[in-house]
Formats: sequence, C-alpha cells, structure tokens
Amino acid sequence: MRSVLGKLLYILVPVTMFLLGIGFIFEAGKELEANIPAYKQLNKLSFQYEWREMLAAFGHPLAIFLLQLVTIITASQVCAYLFKKIGQPAVMGEIIAGILLGPSLLGAVFPHFSAFVFPPSSLDNLHILSQVGLMLFMFVIGMELDPALVKKKAGAAMVISNASIIAPFGLGIALSYFLYKQYTLPGIPFYAFALFIGIAMSITAFPILARIISERGQTNSRLGILALTSAAAGDIAGWCLLAVVIAIVKAGSLGMAVYTLIATLVYIGFMLGILRPMMSRLTTIMGKDKFMKRSVLALVFVVMLLSAYCCEVIGIHALFGAFIAGVVMPSEWNYRKVIIDKIEDMSMVLLLPLFFVFTGLRTEFGLLNDATLWATCGLIILTAILGKLGGSAMAARLSGESLHDSLAIGILMNTRGLMELIILNIGYDLGILSAQMFTMMVLMALVTTFMATPMLNLLDKRFKT
Repeated sequence: MRSVLGKLLYILVPVTMFLLGIGFIFEAGKELEANIPAYKQLNKLSFQYEWREMLAAFGHPLAIFLLQLVTIITASQVCAYLFKKIGQPAVMGEIIAGILLGPSLLGAVFPHFSAFVFPPSSLDNLHILSQVGLMLFMFVIGMELDPALVKKKAGAAMVISNASIIAPFGLGIALSYFLYKQYTLPGIPFYAFALFIGIAMSITAFPILARIISERGQTNSRLGILALTSAAAGDIAGWCLLAVVIAIVKAGSLGMAVYTLIATLVYIGFMLGILRPMMSRLTTIMGKDKFMKRSVLALVFVVMLLSAYCCEVIGIHALFGAFIAGVVMPSEWNYRKVIIDKIEDMSMVLLLPLFFVFTGLRTEFGLLNDATLWATCGLIILTAILGKLGGSAMAARLSGESLHDSLAIGILMNTRGLMELIILNIGYDLGILSAQMFTMMVLMALVTTFMATPMLNLLDKRFKT
C-alpha cells in the first residue's frame, strides 16, 4: 500500500508543481495585457466576438459541405430503403431523395433551412464532386458492357436497338418543332435543340434495366439477354450521337464542328485500336498476381482520367471519355470485378447522391404553374413512351419474339432513370434546355422509369391467366 501511494505521489507532485507554475505565468501575463491600450478595447468586445466566431464556424465551407454529405446520404438511404419496399430499384429512391432536397419540397417548405444547407456559394463544389462521381459511374458502365453478350444476340438485338433509337429520336425531333419557340433559350439554333430532344427521348438506363432483370431472376433467360444486349448497343449508339451533338453545339461553326468530329474519331480509333491491345498485353503480364497492386489500380484511374480529359479538351463531354475508358478495359481481366466493386461502393453511396441532389436543386415543379405547362409535360411523357416502348416492342415482335417478351422488352427499354438525368444536366449546362424544359424532362425520366416494375408485374399476371 505504501509503495503504491509513494508511486502516486512521485507522479502527482511534479505534475501539480508544473501546472501551478504555468498558472502563475499566465496570471503574471495579465499585467502585460493591461499595458496594451488596443487590448483593453478588444477585451470589452471579446464576449461578442467569441459568439460570432462560434456562429461563423457553422457557416464555414467545410462545415457546410460535411452537413450536406450527412443530409444527402441519410435522405438517399432512407428513400432507397422505402422504394425497395415497394418493389422499385434503390437508385429510384436516391433520385427521388435528390428531388425532395431541392426547391420542389425542402426549398418550398423550409426555405431558410434549405438556403443554409445548400447556399449558392457551395454549389460549384457540389457540381465538381458530382461530376467525379459520374465519371466513375460511366467508367463502371463501360466495364460492365460484355462484348460476348452483344455478339450472342447480335441479330435481334441490333434490330431492337436500332428501333429503340430511331423511333423515339424521330418523334422527339418532331415534338421539338412545337416546343422550340416557347421552351428554348436565346442563341440556341433549332437543330441543336431538336437533336438534343431526340437523343433525350432515345436513351435507356442500362444500369436500372440490368438491376430490374437481375431482381426478377431473368439475367440468363432469353428475354433478359436480349433486353440487356439491346440496351447496351442502344446506349453506345446514344452516347456517340450525344457526343456529335455536343461537338456541334460547342463548336459554334461548321469548321470547328468538323474539327471536333475528326478529333473524336481519332480519339476513338486510338482507344480501341491502340490502347485496348496495350491494356490486354499488360494484363497478361500481371495475370499471375494473386492480389491487385495499388500501382495497377492507379494505372486504371490514370487511363480513365486521361480519357475523360481528352474528351473534355476535344469538345465532347468528359463523361464520354470515362465511358470509353471502361469499354477498352479487357473483358478477360480477372481484376475487372474487383475494380467495379471498389469504384461502385464509393460512387453509389457517396458521390452519385451528390449528383441527384444537384439535379434536384435545378428541378422545380413549381415552375409548371399552369395547365398548358402540365399538358406539354404530359405530351412529352406520352411521346417518350410511344417512341421507346412502342418502337422497341414492335421491333421485337417483328424479330419473332412472343407478344409477352416483345412488350416486356419495350417496357424495359423505356426505363431512363440516371442515364437520362446525366444527359439532361449536360443539356442544361450547355444552355440548350430552359429551367421549365429541364423540369418537364426530369419528370418524364421519373415517370418512364417508375412505371417499369408495375407494368412488368401486370404483364406477367395478364399472360399467366
């Protein structure tokens, strides 16, 4: 007992003496403060200053960004859980969460809270990070495209894919003739607006389509393979068309447009003809490694970022470069799934919800404030469904598919979801879409995606009876 007490005293006495000495020095230092006139005035305001500093800390850019992340991730996960409960893909819930956090709900009901959490000064950072998330996402989409799958059903898939592009594209251009005068922005030529509306009508959400097929246990079925192949081929065609339109809009003149298109063809030729064989050769060298080295992952990211950079410099969007970088990754690579899993977790949970919220902040249903606007929105939705669902289903039927499978393919190809939102944001950034037009097109994307699962369930029920 005495030995323990002695050890405690041995520790406590020096520590106590040290603290007393520090305290004595601080007290003596106060006399120095009293001799500084400026400090006397500052001391009177110290209490107010401290409170202002504490309040200002809540508005610090990093604090705001962290609060945004917590709010966005929480809302996304809650909505994803609720939507899975009603049989919808989780990503639909995340998209809706982004809409709810925008001016359509949060900004309308709690405007002061919305302005505090999403101040205009923070939106640039949110936009940049969301673009990083989209690049990672598009890279994964490119990697998930299976060339062997496309070859397996190439005949029927090409017919369906072409119809799923041509029919809605044509209807979209026809519709744009009636929308252009009222819903475009000054300085945008009709051909740019018409081409963009046509492409926006033509796109399919390949990831959501794949997830719906997987959840229904049809991945290896004839229907599943045909739908996946058609959607993959359609997305490649759609993104190539989008790259052409972006090049034309950004160029501003025929000469620059030709230059941009030539540069794009050279870029694609290099990626497919030179880089892809190089990547395949590299993977054969590293194929015996049991674990992926960090240097390999770093190389993959560098290829993706350089590809995105080239596309941005050429005059087409960086997202197209990320997508092509994913496509050129060798399909036989053992590390492919590992890379997808690593990127998907971070992209889907952390970065993509930022994009949904950024889209939600641009989407304001309050802008549709009269019957004419809602009628126009209804016409856009009807045109999108007739073009995509009708065109795909008719092509599948003409290819020899059963009525059930033809309608199911049409319903699946009509899903637009995240891919549509990406394209709409590009159009908004380029100044092609007005705020009202952007909101109507977002609503079209939500309706056409939300209707897929219930319609498939009804279709299955109808053909079983």
